[in-house]
Amino acid sequence: MSKGPISQFIEKHYLHFNSASLVDAAKAYEQQLANGAKMMVSMAGAMSTAEIGKIFAEIIRQDKVQIISCTGANLEEDIMNLVAHSHYERVPNYRDLTPQDEWDLLERGLNRVTDTCIPEHEAFRRLQKHIYKIWKDADDKGERYFPHEFMYKMLLSGVLEEYYEIDLKDSWMYAAAEKNLPIVVPGWEDSTMGNIFASYVIKGELKASTMKSGIEYMTFLADWYPKNSTNGIGFFQIGGGIAGDFPICVVPMLYQDMEMHDIPFWSYFCQISDSTTSYGSYSGAVPNEKITWGKLDINTPKFIIESDATIVAPLIFAYLLDL
Repeated sequence: MSKGPISQFIEKHYLHFNSASLVDAAKAYEQQLANGAKMMVSMAGAMSTAEIGKIFAEIIRQDKVQIISCTGANLEEDIMNLVAHSHYERVPNYRDLTPQDEWDLLERGLNRVTDTCIPEHEAFRRLQKHIYKIWKDADDKGERYFPHEFMYKMLLSGVLEEYYEIDLKDSWMYAAAEKNLPIVVPGWEDSTMGNIFASYVIKGELKASTMKSGIEYMTFLADWYPKNSTNGIGFFQIGGGIAGDFPICVVPMLYQDMEMHDIPFWSYFCQISDSTTSYGSYSGAVPNEKITWGKLDINTPKFIIESDATIVAPLIFAYLLDL
């Protein structure tokens, strides 16, 4: 398929510096898939609230990602946007807000993420009502699932359909649920739904063990990686933090701790980040540092795009979709 106007514009004008890195990374991602490699996309930040689902859902549907790692916030906020979009409020002058302005937003049940406010009642509480029933049902039966599996159950059950406020095709979580795409969600406990689950455990209404843990996510990934790495697995990292740090470690763990010395390195690496290397930040470290940790090979194609992920990621995805 020939490239569309967005991709043609990128190839014509994105010739130097971070824009050139964007093109190089997109072409190398495309080549990985052409070579039969699989791809992990890790997603930090507030990408779901930034409505990345409008394009990422199609990446999922077209099999251009085979596994996802994301924060608990991204896992739930895509669904919140699905069921409460009309109740969100944008605050374009967020830089000018006073402490009193912020307090007033809180009083109205609006939780601010930069320029976008998530409505507590229509988003958090609407999901809570339905996800609790699914948690409780599993708890009563002595069944255990991962956080994303509970979310998949809720989406596929149809209980949220009456609330849909955006086109379902723009929800990346629904696209992932339809494919039963594997997801790892490290540190899920610090998300809103994680906090709510913990509150039920404290009240004695649910058992903590009903929710599978981060260690179990790592053991799942340790099983998945060797089974899927015949032609390589690439790593496309949006932002920094635990969404990227957690899954990339599976390779040195298998090599060093499990002594699986034939385990292949990640076959591609790209990170979109604005973190500063000189501050000792792992998220801002240049990809070559990962060689010393046994994550990337000397010859692994490596890219870092120091820019805003909400600008860069949709452009790369557009290129992969030939838009």
